[in-house]
Amino acid sequence: MSVQFLLDGDLVEIADVDPTATLLDHLRYRMRRTGTKEGCAEGDCGACTVLVGDLDGDAIVWRAVNACILFLPMLDGRALLTVESLAPAGALNPLQACMAANGSSQCGFCTPGFVMSLYGRCVGASGHDLPVADVLAGNLCRCTGYGPILAAADATGPLERDDTATAVALKALRERPAASGQHGDRRWFAPRSGAELADLLADHPDARMVAGATDVGLWVTKGLRSIDTLIFLGDVTELQTIEESPAGVRLGAGVRYADAHAAFARLHPDLGELTRRIGGLQVRNAGTVGGNIANGSPIGDGPPAFIALGAELTLRSRDGRRTMALEDYFLDYGKQDRRPWEFVESLWIPRPDSQAIIHIAKLSRRFDSDISAVCGAFHLAVADGIVTGARVAFGGMAATPRRAPMCEAALTGQPFTLATVEKAADALRADYAPLSDVRGSAAYRLDAAANLLLRLWHREQGQAVSVLGLEAVHG
Repeated sequence: MSVQFLLDGDLVEIADVDPTATLLDHLRYRMRRTGTKEGCAEGDCGACTVLVGDLDGDAIVWRAVNACILFLPMLDGRALLTVESLAPAGALNPLQACMAANGSSQCGFCTPGFVMSLYGRCVGASGHDLPVADVLAGNLCRCTGYGPILAAADATGPLERDDTATAVALKALRERPAASGQHGDRRWFAPRSGAELADLLADHPDARMVAGATDVGLWVTKGLRSIDTLIFLGDVTELQTIEESPAGVRLGAGVRYADAHAAFARLHPDLGELTRRIGGLQVRNAGTVGGNIANGSPIGDGPPAFIALGAELTLRSRDGRRTMALEDYFLDYGKQDRRPWEFVESLWIPRPDSQAIIHIAKLSRRFDSDISAVCGAFHLAVADGIVTGARVAFGGMAATPRRAPMCEAALTGQPFTLATVEKAADALRADYAPLSDVRGSAAYRLDAAANLLLRLWHREQGQAVSVLGLEAVHG
């Protein structure tokens, strides 16, 4: 079966699709749309930013994503806009005209990516309501020309866009059977239901599931890996549900971080802020909550916070479902408690008590759009000045996201005082034996983790302890 999508409203059909061929390469080398640039080939710099549209009822929801790690089958049944789409007759789009008049380009290499991110903001794409600096956090300018770019963004208001005809055409595309294909000895599938996915995994337990490709994409572009069988999850709509209740939040594993942001922020502001710093907007528009869990990375940002909040994970297969505490899912580096024929179906996060003391913090070499060196999460229950319960979890400190039992024991049953917190911070050092790598030494990680607990104490005393908080206080 061919891959079919709409480019500028026109149907594009690609036969005999290599399942790990990237949209970036197809645009540049097959379609000669060279405005989309390759800067990093790992979803970090934003030079390859395009807008991908999904049908939502009678409307299209646009998302800025990185074309360098988006595989062609993931585009099936969707709409696409590139920088060439904005000025088809040669006349500059109002946003482009504003950037040109404002001197918002130096070498110009990164400019198309910035234009596409800002155009998404102008037409109400996912994340358009974020501050402009957040919208652009996934776009890097190596000429340090951010000032004029931000000024042009502030000077450009909403832009009208009529997607009626494109929405009608997408509906017609969605009436086709679920997509699949073969390229040589390699196969790919795009199921549309959990039952179809369960059957496929039962028949192909060696298949690689791909949700947002924010990790798998790098296996191909950087690791040059060949994957024989792929199952793309983007069309399994039941994995994309968010259910909020007074008791908590249940998210399907396919929920993108950009879509989960608001629900997470309502659980706790720190969880919302952590989500905002998971990659740039392009990454959050692709990467999923379940994918972040399923790959078992020890430096995934979400799991430490979810563990501290007492999250539960549901796995599904053709044989049924099983539910476990999220912390029990991670067994060892690269090893999770998931059978080859199972998939992560949903995550349940209980709503914390309004009186709970919660602190979630990410430390990274670059503040925005960077991988954690240390990510810590603390969830304390305090009654009458006594710590009655403690859940402490870290990423970047061990082979898996993991709780800190000695730290928790040092807190539980003790008065909530600076002395108790200092003793618990010392105890925490015995919970982990971190590695030294490019993101931080073992000594740095131990010191930083202990200091995050102290930071919790100082914040509870009303002191500004985050970079953003200090900026607000001191300017």
